[in-house]
Amino acid sequence: MTTTPQNIDLLIDSRWIAAVDPDIVLNNHAVAIDNGRILAVLPTGEARARFNPDKQVSLADHILIPGLINLHTHAAMSLMRGLADDLPLMDWLQNHIWPAEAAHMSAQFVYDGTRLACAEMLKGGITCFNDMYFFPEAAAAAASEYGMRAMLGITALEFPTPYASDADDYLNKGLTVREKWLHNPQIGFCLAPHAPYTVSDATFERILTLSEQLNLPVHCHIHETRHEIDESLRRYKCRPLDRLRELGQLGPNFIGVHAVQINEHELKLLAETGSNVAHCPSSNLKLASGFAPVAQMRQLGINVGLGTDSAASNNRLDLFGEMRLASLLAKGLTGDASALPAHEILRMATLNAANALGLGQEIGSITPGKSADLCAVDLGSMEMRPCFDPVSHLINVAGRECVSHVWVAGKCCVDHKTLPGIDQNHLESAVALWQNSLEVRRQACI
Repeated sequence: MTTTPQNIDLLIDSRWIAAVDPDIVLNNHAVAIDNGRILAVLPTGEARARFNPDKQVSLADHILIPGLINLHTHAAMSLMRGLADDLPLMDWLQNHIWPAEAAHMSAQFVYDGTRLACAEMLKGGITCFNDMYFFPEAAAAAASEYGMRAMLGITALEFPTPYASDADDYLNKGLTVREKWLHNPQIGFCLAPHAPYTVSDATFERILTLSEQLNLPVHCHIHETRHEIDESLRRYKCRPLDRLRELGQLGPNFIGVHAVQINEHELKLLAETGSNVAHCPSSNLKLASGFAPVAQMRQLGINVGLGTDSAASNNRLDLFGEMRLASLLAKGLTGDASALPAHEILRMATLNAANALGLGQEIGSITPGKSADLCAVDLGSMEMRPCFDPVSHLINVAGRECVSHVWVAGKCCVDHKTLPGIDQNHLESAVALWQNSLEVRRQACI
């Protein structure tokens, strides 16, 4: 008896598929997609017999991976890329970035900056980003326009900016935006207290209540610099993580960003509470913050994902670069060449990050039932040959320029390295205007 092939939207067959969960590499397999979700992962021959796709994509020399997840960034700060380089964190923030934001910050700034970031991230295989910035409705509009998945920060600070006047104002405005986007499946929200040194105990207490009531992750910078630790000891008579523990912040919903200046007690605290860490190696190095002990975190069972931080402090939104650097740093710092092998690094950039955001059942692996957030990486060029282990090549050889296709919820957002439906000239014109405006102010301050 002949079985009629099932009609589906899309069939992608690839030389290799790195499913991540389970941690296997499949050879000559295909992913069947319908209504934005993964129906099946099976050998290519079987897939072609079983399914009748509206569209088929064949990737003869590629590895298909889950879409990469940027666990920490400030997307709109792409407009300040290279504005103030080679400076320590507090000088960089207080004397350059915060004054520039005070002079230029607006919903339009965030919209254009986030569009620029989305274009860069998508072309580098990033399908989801966890953002911490102002005017989240403008960021949501930009991410939605580009078809990206985003977790947007409901930011909290104690001091005023052009966005809000005080911590309650920040939170109330962010919660209002969340309500407006509540039914968009690709736009979610985190509570985003900036850092222990900019947020009061009272605000952290309100954030804990909101997190528990709304089941929202909490996304916060922690232990980035020695100066931060010293200030906390001076003001609160304890280190930041001990303060956050006393305030009830730590737990499976908590994402601590950086965790560079951290001791054995604090590592155990993160592990015991089930807290998550967003590791941003390039930013930590560029700002001379130090080296996060990521290999030790993983040995303790701490869930670690990867982030780029902003293009103002990195200066790239490039998770391929972060993956390779994280692996090399772990090996060099521990003296153990087996630390953070390629498969674990890929998991950090995908499923670990998804789990930190509470999205592990939706994205992060190529698993039937999950959303079809996928990235195709071309390993066919001469520079890639020979290839004995495609996941090792993904981390140690390939770069973001090797990304050929990206899908978010089954929709093609990068097609042969281009962004379909995006007016690049319009974006470039908007960026040029902001550059001129920022440059005038920068020259006035020199």
